[in-house]
Amino acid sequence: MKTSIVWFRKSLRLHDNPALTAACDDETVDSILPLYIFDPDTVGENYQKLSPNRLRFLIESLSDLDHQLSSQYGSGLFILQGNPGVIFEKITDSLGQSLESLNCEYCSEPWERKNFFSLKKALEKKNASVRIQSFSAFQTILDVEKVVSSADYRNPKSMKDIDRIFSSHFDKDEHGFYKIDDPVPAPDKIKPLPQISSVQSLSIEMLTTQISKEVKTDIMSVKSYFPGGETEALGRLKKKVSGQVEYVNTFRKPKTMSTNSTGEPMEPSTTGLSPYLSVGCLSVRKLWKECEACQLQGAHSQPPESLHGQLMFREMFNLLSRSVDHWDEDQSNVMCKAIEWGDFDQKKMEAWENGQTGFPLIDAMMRQLHTTGWMHHLARHAVSCFLTRGQLWQNWKFGRDVFDRKLLDSDWALNNGNWLWLAGVAPFSMPYFRLYNPCPDGKSSLNVEAENAEFIKYWVPELKDFPPKYIYEPHLAPVKIQADSNCIIGKDYPNPIVERKESAKQNLARFKNSLSRLKSL
Repeated sequence: MKTSIVWFRKSLRLHDNPALTAACDDETVDSILPLYIFDPDTVGENYQKLSPNRLRFLIESLSDLDHQLSSQYGSGLFILQGNPGVIFEKITDSLGQSLESLNCEYCSEPWERKNFFSLKKALEKKNASVRIQSFSAFQTILDVEKVVSSADYRNPKSMKDIDRIFSSHFDKDEHGFYKIDDPVPAPDKIKPLPQISSVQSLSIEMLTTQISKEVKTDIMSVKSYFPGGETEALGRLKKKVSGQVEYVNTFRKPKTMSTNSTGEPMEPSTTGLSPYLSVGCLSVRKLWKECEACQLQGAHSQPPESLHGQLMFREMFNLLSRSVDHWDEDQSNVMCKAIEWGDFDQKKMEAWENGQTGFPLIDAMMRQLHTTGWMHHLARHAVSCFLTRGQLWQNWKFGRDVFDRKLLDSDWALNNGNWLWLAGVAPFSMPYFRLYNPCPDGKSSLNVEAENAEFIKYWVPELKDFPPKYIYEPHLAPVKIQADSNCIIGKDYPNPIVERKESAKQNLARFKNSLSRLKSL
């Protein structure tokens, strides 16, 4: 009896899953083992690398995948915990020569490529006949390895550059759309599980209890906008994109509200699909095609502001993360100016992370992140600018690490790319001297709702009785208004951690001086 292992690494879905499809179509295979590995190098020995929200989302995504496998196919998800090399050695020992193949998706992160190469060598040494296949263009539209190794490849720095790369690798149809392959549907049937006596799968309940005990939080009680799982992903895709022709065709990301939909403090004004793309509950090709179906029905926005444009930026950062050495560092990185940031300041970092800076918009956005695992892209602009070149002069990597731990849509390629961009240190960054005002009005490019300030009042309840006139700078409100609003600034809510205008002036001078020193080297 021949077995194929389908290793779910970063694609927790059944639709558009080439690794799973290949195993199902393989006539030499009698059984299929769907496998997921909780790797301590990824989640932490004590799960400390992921916030309770990220852990909950991951568990829900695994639970949904396991439920679909069992209810629709009579199969199930085999969940193990530990080093993948050790785990595969045990599975190989158990299956012996009956192990026919291992199918999984390609992962571009340096450590993932290194680990996969080592694993491949070890498996082939134990079983010379085993077929090991890593499928590309799985989490991306472009084949990352093929693109970066092509003779004409140059590191993209703009939408024009990434569009040029798309043009080199895809033809266009009669409507002017790139000919992207259609997503593959979920399989009609999946072959039964093999018998593995020496390795015991973890149940979802067992894993949830274990994680909750370790992080001292009931992770399933954590509040969020987004339940995890492919079922939820496809439901949100239908609700926010499929058939929503006007929404898709008029979508211009810079015009969406950073403070969520008016009257709905828990509903993003964007699609909210990024967490599902990150964990692989939703295929990026499926999202691309659903947007295309809407755009075929009439006039529509164009890249970079359109939904297709946003997905192209996602491709750009995935390519750069593969082709640029030290992509996640501020030194020896050709995409990062080596600005001399201030030393780590624990007081500033804790105030920023915990939403206690005394700037209500920044605090509301950071509290939203902590509570839900998500924030709007303009909110990310605001808080990252505030932390780095704007007010606090902290290294972008400090903020990057907080986002990596807390964001549901955290992705190594994208998270680093966005922080490089927003800290003003990358070739594709906006000019460093263009700062976001942390105390904006309704005319700000941050697109805040200022008339009623519902978002601020929801996330910073200390200010729920404050008049909107003062809510973005409550320390400027007369003492009587503070008293009438049941919030004395400096007592019930912090005074600003810095004087925003003076700190901005100093930081711009520091940035300019640092650039001058770099040019003189």
